Amino acid sequence: MILAGGPNRIGQGIEFDYCCVHAAQSLKKLGFETIIVNCNPETVSTDYDTSDKLYFEPLTLEDVLSIYNKEKPVGVIAQFGGQTPLNLASELQKNGVKILGTSPEVIDLAEDRDQFRMVMDKLGIPMPESGMATTVEEAKALANKIGYPVMVRPSYVLGGRGMEVVSDDSSMEDYMRAAVGVTPDRPILIDRFLHNALECEADAISDGNDAFVPAVMEHIERAGIHSGDSACIIPSQNISEENLKTIYEYTRKIAVEMHVVGLMNMQYAIEDGVVFVLEANPRASRTVPLVSKVCGIRMVPIATDIITSELTGRPSPVPELKERDIPYYGVKEAVFPFNMFPEVDPLLGPEMRSTGEVLGIAPTTGEAFVKAEEAAKAELPMSGTVLISLNSQDKADAAKLFARSAAPALSWLFREIRTVPDMGSSALAASSAFTKASPVVWAMPKTSPVERISGPKSGSTSGNMLKGNTASLTP
Repeated sequence: MILAGGPNRIGQGIEFDYCCVHAAQSLKKLGFETIIVNCNPETVSTDYDTSDKLYFEPLTLEDVLSIYNKEKPVGVIAQFGGQTPLNLASELQKNGVKILGTSPEVIDLAEDRDQFRMVMDKLGIPMPESGMATTVEEAKALANKIGYPVMVRPSYVLGGRGMEVVSDDSSMEDYMRAAVGVTPDRPILIDRFLHNALECEADAISDGNDAFVPAVMEHIERAGIHSGDSACIIPSQNISEENLKTIYEYTRKIAVEMHVVGLMNMQYAIEDGVVFVLEANPRASRTVPLVSKVCGIRMVPIATDIITSELTGRPSPVPELKERDIPYYGVKEAVFPFNMFPEVDPLLGPEMRSTGEVLGIAPTTGEAFVKAEEAAKAELPMSGTVLISLNSQDKADAAKLFARSAAPALSWLFREIRTVPDMGSSALAASSAFTKASPVVWAMPKTSPVERISGPKSGSTSGNMLKGNTASLTP
């Protein structure tokens, strides 16, 4: 019996349905009768011919137990449907349900920051300073010990729901008072925010004794933007060979130590040349379809073979898996719903905002990126004006970026003219046109349309474009 993802929502969409469908097809080939539990009519998993039996029921403990007791399957697979079935795994096991693949204990270990840190300390793998809190005072004390800014989020959520970067005690008090469902069983997780870090992730196939990592995905946006909203590229372009080897090694070590059976997703950040583990997700991730496509590896069927090996007696395929040369580049870009919700703030952060993703494949990185942008309906302007609005802490890095990005057909406008000299002469040299009004947004002439808005790193508007007259802009 496969537990699917339930209703589509931000953070949980067709990527998990892809995994469930491929798992059902693989189980049929292995000789199993398949049962899918899902309540989303917009998915392939609920098609009449995907599984032998379909239960169109909610993914709740009561409903799943009722189906399990009626059908009496040899086991339940919970790791392909995202966070919804994963949250049920522990209670299902307590009620006598056999969970195939990664055990609920390992799932809980990955979510428990204290337990997970103990495992990382044992393996000698660095993590950003972190802890857990259930009260305002605990949270403030921990944040001051770690040092602001900190990343805060609830546990047992998908898509970074409720995740924020908090910079002071006052903001922490507001966050904790607004947090819903914070209990000793569901504490708030608090991590040191890594500055100017390059974020990346790795999906792995593990049999509990060995693990295979097809590729490392490099995020184009810096750390601080949710992985589901970041564009990413395979193979990586800016990660050193030494750091790549470290990521492969860490991923294998963690999968074996935690005894992951099936798929696992690891999130990393590289700060000043040091690879930090951000989190481990012992389940299929939304990047599995992309990695499978770009790397030419059928990740879900292989994982299904491993998960059912205790029933079939088949040997693990992991030792036979080898890295392949990828003769092209794959770029994933997120798709955002901002055109449907014009009043929603398009600034990105640690809480996921995208509702889908697309993939561009080409022989060069530029062509792959353009294909991904076109597929995401983000038309790239060839001429016009770029409006740049900066946080003070981003000015130094921005100067280097503008110097590299100067294009003859594009004009550069800075929202606060006073701050531009602080960035150095390189930024000014990169500007092919410069407006001395302050603030620029309200003083620009009506004949100067803004083709692209570039926001601060902690809130990029990747994929969002503004066309038309700047007079329509509001503060």
